[in-house]
Amino acid sequence: MYPEIMLGSIEVVDASREKRKMDAMEMLSEEEAEGLLKRFHPDYKESAFRNLRVGVNRGERTTHEIADLFEAFGDLDYSKIDLKPECDTDVLVLGGGGAGVTAALFAQSMGARVILATKLRLGNSNTIMALGGMQASVDEHDSPVRHFCDTMVAGKFSGRRDLVKVMVEDGPRIVKWLLDTGVDFDRDEVGNLTTKKAGGISAPRIISIGDHTGLNIMKVLKDEIGKRDSIEVSEFTPAVELTTNEFGECNGAILYDLGRKRHFVVRAKAVILATGGSGRLHMQGFPTSNNFGATGDALVLAYRSGARLEGVDSFQYHPTGVMFPEHMVGVLVTEAIRSLGGHLVNARGERFVNELETRDVCAAAIIRECESGNGVTTPFGKVGIWLDSPLIEEAQGKGFLRKRFPSLFRHFMRVGIDISKRPLLVFPTLHYQNGGILIDEQGETTVKNLFVAGEAAGGIHGRNRAMGNSLLDIFVFGRRAGIAASKKMYHTPGNVTLNHVYRYYDRLKSLRISSVAKSPTLFPEFIVNKL
Repeated sequence: MYPEIMLGSIEVVDASREKRKMDAMEMLSEEEAEGLLKRFHPDYKESAFRNLRVGVNRGERTTHEIADLFEAFGDLDYSKIDLKPECDTDVLVLGGGGAGVTAALFAQSMGARVILATKLRLGNSNTIMALGGMQASVDEHDSPVRHFCDTMVAGKFSGRRDLVKVMVEDGPRIVKWLLDTGVDFDRDEVGNLTTKKAGGISAPRIISIGDHTGLNIMKVLKDEIGKRDSIEVSEFTPAVELTTNEFGECNGAILYDLGRKRHFVVRAKAVILATGGSGRLHMQGFPTSNNFGATGDALVLAYRSGARLEGVDSFQYHPTGVMFPEHMVGVLVTEAIRSLGGHLVNARGERFVNELETRDVCAAAIIRECESGNGVTTPFGKVGIWLDSPLIEEAQGKGFLRKRFPSLFRHFMRVGIDISKRPLLVFPTLHYQNGGILIDEQGETTVKNLFVAGEAAGGIHGRNRAMGNSLLDIFVFGRRAGIAASKKMYHTPGNVTLNHVYRYYDRLKSLRISSVAKSPTLFPEFIVNKL
């Protein structure tokens, strides 16, 4: 229930609705959009970044939070670590979200023995928080070429063309695989897959399952993993270091058993990193939609081993993260609300941006309004703008929002807010790591036998990810990495060493870089304090 202090602002939104429905909102020109981004988007705030002083990307910029990880030492006494492998496998998958599970399934289908180790429970990842849907060119009026163009434009033409090409071309194949596996996407009255448009997309391309697409897909894939006897799953077992052989090739990892509080080594012929992004580092103090395990582990482990990164100075801030009530800060309001006609409205009752602009432009426009004094302040001192959801209910008919967005509707009804009658207070929320570890078309990094899939990978989305491409990305490159990694099953992994770590630390010491931080972080500080 909204407090009295906010009801006056809601009345302004209600009073301005009829006028706003009559006024068209033009899309920004390319020059106007770029000017808005440079002034207000967090990626352009120079004080939030610094250049790396060590590693293969030395001299390139990233956020202070990620640079701190790269310039920290591990929380291990390496002299006491027994590097004798406790077990051997063909493929070691690190991460239990959509990318990791997909990689494990495809590697196993090729005959490889697979161990999947995950920091939390299997499936507990950012995948289950993906709400609005997945892009794939399955509509008769669409094509991979249009999908390619939309993705390149959204990413400011900085995504790697070869990676974008295989992603969009594999899209229909991935949809068929998911359908065959048991995923039940929404369909229209004649049984065809329902496709929708979204910001920055030129054709109906979003397929979904209600307003919890990722969660519903993950349930099916988790069941599928349970059917495969040759996939061994180890939960609550994060990786704290990769291992390499005498030639610098990746050949396993040191894992930490959170329950037994002990380290052990798994040797593998190929390793797939799929541990997700870094939102829980709370770049620049922004709230985040990410799960508690998203602390940039893959970046740290791969970078120490010599893997090249790309685009780790670019992050996506979802325009519509909840800002009231306070305990729901970080929860996302799906982009579909804006796609269906929900207006972004400031405290003066003004619509200030076309809601179908790309995510980065919408986020920058909201930040501009709040910094210009046109935001709405909560009793807790947070500031946001209104997302006029009742406008959709008026246009579509009574009961539409409850039926179309059941989870979102229930979440707010629990706190006494009926989104069919009251607008939602929102503000940009740290949502996605646009860059990551550079991969090729098969998911392999610049370190031999080390593969990456999912949000940890870099080079795909450029400087801004279009809605729905993250779900497609994790399945496309999860599949490709799993198949490619399985082909290493006849490879000899060699001796297990930490030579790459010792070289990296020697370099830190030579530059007199010291830090009290430890990396990988594994969990946010407020979680660690409770463990």
